[in-house]
Amino acid sequence: MIARAALLACGLAAWSGGARAAEIACWLDRGVLVAPATAAGVSGDFIIDTGADHSAIHNTRAQAAGHEGEAMWGEVSLAGARVAAQDLAVEDLDARTWAFPTPIAGVIGADILRGFVVELDTSPCRLTLALAGALPRPAGPGVPISWMGATPVVSVAISDGPTARTAALTPATGLDAGVRLSPAIAAVPGAEAKTLSPYEDGRAELRALSLGGALFEHLRAGLSDEAATSDGAVGLEVLGRWRLRFDFPGGRLHLISP
Repeated sequence: MIARAALLACGLAAWSGGARAAEIACWLDRGVLVAPATAAGVSGDFIIDTGADHSAIHNTRAQAAGHEGEAMWGEVSLAGARVAAQDLAVEDLDARTWAFPTPIAGVIGADILRGFVVELDTSPCRLTLALAGALPRPAGPGVPISWMGATPVVSVAISDGPTARTAALTPATGLDAGVRLSPAIAAVPGAEAKTLSPYEDGRAELRALSLGGALFEHLRAGLSDEAATSDGAVGLEVLGRWRLRFDFPGGRLHLISP
């Protein structure tokens, strides 16, 4: 915990010193991106999820800070960047975080990240937040990012074997599986719906997925929440093949060869 706090302090100092980009160490738990951050005065380990439509504080951490209510308001600090006061939901995150080896303070989602260029290298895990134009231009045009409400999506080709289609999937660094598909476009006959839900042990298999010219076969898959606005989500089991640059201001996801 001391080491992680030191990493956060270094990142904040680099940003406050006038830099337009800063980098910190991160780590993967259960395939999910985690990094130190502070949100509305709550410091700790946060899931950094490009696929989450809103950011949240774990209700147990909010209560420990003396807060009662369904929302908190305050500045967010991550990877050296300070974001002006934000409205953060207070939620019970136990279903999402119970299997993590260390307590999770909350989730930082796309509502906060979309103002930045977010770069992630998973080996070793390094997370960079930058202002538009602060990083060298990568080769290639990247994959277009569009938005379904507050959720970013990219176009992905998927196949169950006999059939193939394109789908608008959310690139989610907080996803615990290679891919999850909406019940509106996918079904798993004979499987219990609960075991295919996020952070459960059950998995189905997706025959193939193609993104950025790369083919992935026999992926671990599950079903997404019925309330999801996109066709599903794709996680770091797929996205981790590349160094990722989410250029949210420029509307591009760059898949950079390691």
